[in-house]
Amino acid sequence: MRCPFCGNVDTQVKDSRPAEDHVAIRRRRYCPECGGRFTTYERVQLRDLVVVKSNGRREDFDRDKLERSIRIALQKRPIEPERMDKMISGIVRRLESMGEQDIPSRTIGEIVMETLARIDTVAYVRFASVYKNFQAADDFDKFVSELRPEVPPET
Repeated sequence: MRCPFCGNVDTQVKDSRPAEDHVAIRRRRYCPECGGRFTTYERVQLRDLVVVKSNGRREDFDRDKLERSIRIALQKRPIEPERMDKMISGIVRRLESMGEQDIPSRTIGEIVMETLARIDTVAYVRFASVYKNFQAADDFDKFVSELRPEVPPET
């Protein structure tokens, strides 16, 4: 592993332990060249996923990009970081286990929305506002009104 500080390719692992509910290995590393210390994470990757955008463009799946968008939606919400990490790992495992290498971005968005809806309604609406490209306050109003259960009229 290359040192992020000096670029030395000969770094040493000082400590390894399970992370994220045993779906990754956390490694503390040391660079004998500059003395820098850093952490790496090693995860099992079942297959290389490719995201097919709505315009047909294709790009490699980026777990970090998924994580950033979910963290933004959950920002300042009462969700523990461990639960967020489990959720992200669960989404990635679900995508990898679909059996397809090419995954439409729409499928990823729907899975994220479905997961967020179960965890936090505010984060769900935040993510949906970007995913569904809300343009005005009416878009929010319409979306939120669909979330509310119908109240029968009083007689």
